[in-house]
Amino acid sequence: MATKQDYSKTMRNEMHHIMDHAQTLVDATSGELDDRIKSARVALKERLELAKGEFGDLEDRLLDKVQDVDEFIRAKPYYAIGGTFLAGLILGCFVSRK
Repeated sequence: MATKQDYSKTMRNEMHHIMDHAQTLVDATSGELDDRIKSARVALKERLELAKGEFGDLEDRLLDKVQDVDEFIRAKPYYAIGGTFLAGLILGCFVSRK
């Protein structure tokens, strides 16, 4: 059975793979002379740099939150069980309404 860490590694690898492909596309079109291709290339390059920065920040924040939640669950497991039960009960009430 795969763990959450395996899923996050897989998702992180996929995101890096997509960014690498976008960078390859930008590099492959560097010799093109058409203005539309040049403008699209510049826009893609800017968005790619922005996405790389945002992805890194998001990944760091997400890992911090996951560690905080893990510490809370280990410190107070009955609160976590009760909260999960209550959330399931409320969700069940909403889903069962017609």
